[in-house]
Amino acid sequence: MQLDVISNEAFITALRRSNVVAAMVSEEDDQVIFVPDSLGHYVVCFDPLDGSSNIDVNISIGTIFAIYRVNTPAASLKLDDLKLPGSQLCAAGYCMYGSSTVMVMTAPGAAKKVSGFTLDPSTGEFVLSHPDIRIPAHKDIYSVNQGNSSKWSADLREYVNNVCCPSSGPSYSLRYVGSMVADVHRTLIYGGIFAYPADAKSKDGKLRLMYEANPMAMIVEYAGGRAIHAKGKRVLDIEPTSIHQRTPIFLGGTKNIEELEKYIN
Repeated sequence: MQLDVISNEAFITALRRSNVVAAMVSEEDDQVIFVPDSLGHYVVCFDPLDGSSNIDVNISIGTIFAIYRVNTPAASLKLDDLKLPGSQLCAAGYCMYGSSTVMVMTAPGAAKKVSGFTLDPSTGEFVLSHPDIRIPAHKDIYSVNQGNSSKWSADLREYVNNVCCPSSGPSYSLRYVGSMVADVHRTLIYGGIFAYPADAKSKDGKLRLMYEANPMAMIVEYAGGRAIHAKGKRVLDIEPTSIHQRTPIFLGGTKNIEELEKYIN
């Protein structure tokens, strides 16, 4: 909990001092942090320390960020100006803190590349280690908290039962850490599917749209994969109604998502 607070304060201080950030949305703050004297037009949404419940057991944790650009001057910004769909992101990325510190990011453009950088501790610089990340179209790996399966819809349970215990053919390998950054990073590099569905307890899903689902969806799509919240429905097309809105999410290789869509309604 202490590191949650410290990391949040560090982000807010750095972004405020940049003088280009007009507003911030943090997982740690209920309200928007407006910077009315800023000269810039950027809105940064971030989860300063994703997976922090895993700190005590030394499992990889991370930071997720999403950057939007608004035309309204900082002094005139209102809450409704910030309710932007992921399709309007101008940059997205995450950092993962583990055996090495990795930063993965992307931005719209002709190339639509996803680039990975690894911190070189001897120089304090991030080195381009993954110049063009492409997620495999299909891999026999799934990542989901299967302990919640009793609360899932029947169609989702049928899909998971089929991939983990098929009547014929190879079964999928289950890989689940519990830190979204770590689980999505592995999915991005190795392939497969990551899911955090809605259930009977969390009917709107659990992950936050603007600073968890949207940036990860953008990265996966730009790496050649897909990210949906229901059959045929992109996460990036969701029109947010609140800054802390939650959503289900399924992301991964195109063939993995197509297979899932045969089951879910």
